[in-house]
Amino acid sequence: MARPSSPPRIVSIWIPDWPVIAAGFAADVPAAVMGANRVVARTAAAAAEGVVIGQRRRQALRRCPQLTLVDRDTDRDAREFEPIVRAVVERSPRLDVIEPGWISLLARGPSRYFGGDRALAEQLTEVLSAGAAPEAGIGVADGRFVSSVAARLAARRGKPVIVEPGASPVFCADLPIGWLQTLGECNAELVELFGRLGLRRLGDLAALPVADVLGRFGHPGVHAHRLASGADIRPTSTTDPSPERRLDHVLDDPAAQSSAVVFIAKQLADELAGTLGADGRVCTRLVVVLESEHGERSERSWYRSAGLSASAMVERVRWQLDAWVNLPKGSEQELTGGVVLVRLVPDEVRADDGTQLGLWGGQSEADRQAARAIARLTTLTSDDAVTVPVWHGGRLPADRYRWVSATMVDLDRRARAVSAAGTGSGPTGPWPGTLPSPSPATVFVDPHPADVLDEHGVAVRVSARGVLSGRPTTFALLAGISRSGIAMVGGLLRGLDHEDAARFSFLLATPVILAAGVLKLPSLFGPAGQGIGGQVVVGALVAGVAAYGAVRFLTRYFTTRTLTPFAVYCLAAGVASIIRFA
Repeated sequence: MARPSSPPRIVSIWIPDWPVIAAGFAADVPAAVMGANRVVARTAAAAAEGVVIGQRRRQALRRCPQLTLVDRDTDRDAREFEPIVRAVVERSPRLDVIEPGWISLLARGPSRYFGGDRALAEQLTEVLSAGAAPEAGIGVADGRFVSSVAARLAARRGKPVIVEPGASPVFCADLPIGWLQTLGECNAELVELFGRLGLRRLGDLAALPVADVLGRFGHPGVHAHRLASGADIRPTSTTDPSPERRLDHVLDDPAAQSSAVVFIAKQLADELAGTLGADGRVCTRLVVVLESEHGERSERSWYRSAGLSASAMVERVRWQLDAWVNLPKGSEQELTGGVVLVRLVPDEVRADDGTQLGLWGGQSEADRQAARAIARLTTLTSDDAVTVPVWHGGRLPADRYRWVSATMVDLDRRARAVSAAGTGSGPTGPWPGTLPSPSPATVFVDPHPADVLDEHGVAVRVSARGVLSGRPTTFALLAGISRSGIAMVGGLLRGLDHEDAARFSFLLATPVILAAGVLKLPSLFGPAGQGIGGQVVVGALVAGVAAYGAVRFLTRYFTTRTLTPFAVYCLAAGVASIIRFA
């Protein structure tokens, strides 16, 4: 089927902080849900105390000491979200579940039936209010991206946001460029690069010629440019998928255990991902169909703009099956027998943009091979037989990770989040949470006592408000005092002569200066250094010659002279500065 020439009208529904709602916390209770030792959702009471998304565990507890913390459970999120999905299906039978708390649907048919976009939004608001989601945001616009942004703005404003047909470019013009990263459409590196180049708003990116964007940023940049221009033509699921593209597995004996169904889904997902990967494609919309021996049927469309990996497909099958099993007794589609059919249908595929594998750290081919090996071992054993380490808060290095089932972790994501494994309360103590970087080189079994003293020899203490009891010593108070000067004075106090003290000071500073130069070299060859290559080379040569001459002169000077004249100069200049600016 050919793609439409203009963006379709899309309705996006977004429930803010859904994981904390699924965990059963009321808005007036200070609570937060943690993932990878960071806050992924919090209640209104916690937000009022200064708890924000992305905050570390220790920082959140510092802001709100009475904060209740639980680990994120994606299975629980999907299970609790199923009644809301079924309620929306009654208004529109075709929809895409992007993640628990976020769905989208085509507005054309339902809008005509209910009498317009605003009437449809009012109907959905009524449904969501009755389904324990009164703060849900509803956005209607041309294209999935703009409607998703409108839904999030609607959650903040407390009413639906309707972007009129054809008004998406104007709506996007003043939006921050960070929306591309927030909605998972672009990676953080590309968005950061846009910001460094002065593209602060989506309108700034949309104003650039598409040919220039393609030449500078490639296909990911063109995708971002298309979204910023309001030209998102990606449709939602509206028709039955083609039978030629589906993968079926019919069971001879009905599967009464969820683990057996997940085992079959893993095999189908590996086959589907391998077939698409061989053609350089990735699945963005997956239709999962489950049928029981008594004719009950569960069908759901899952969407992910970045593409669904094999593990992500299996995860969504598990969500859907878990929600089906936990339907209330007497429901119209209640599961009364074992599963006899598992079907995966790639309803929408696109060319895989590819991922640059990391040379040093980050994602590499070894990581992918390890993920495939873990998935294979899991299929040959049971769900809980294979475990992987995940990040967890703790005061000691041994407490900063724990082992959980491989099925609870998306191995294809760089940021791994713990789902249903444990409570995640972490070790109790005065400082719950992770240690700040860098990690200590040595951790003693018996802690060694250490005291910090002030200039009077009194131990320095830190109050509950973070105030030091002693005044720190300041070296660079007078003019001319520097790290090199302090190092020279320290060498003289240790018995070195003036020439050796100066040589020791300069040699001590060389590694730091060299490291700083190496750190800044990449920026000179990036966008910031374009057009100034000649000036940089000349400046480096002149600076090198001047530095060599100055150091040569100073070392020769110290063979026969002392620091006394320089000390007098620093004292006089410092006193004059104090008198002038005090």
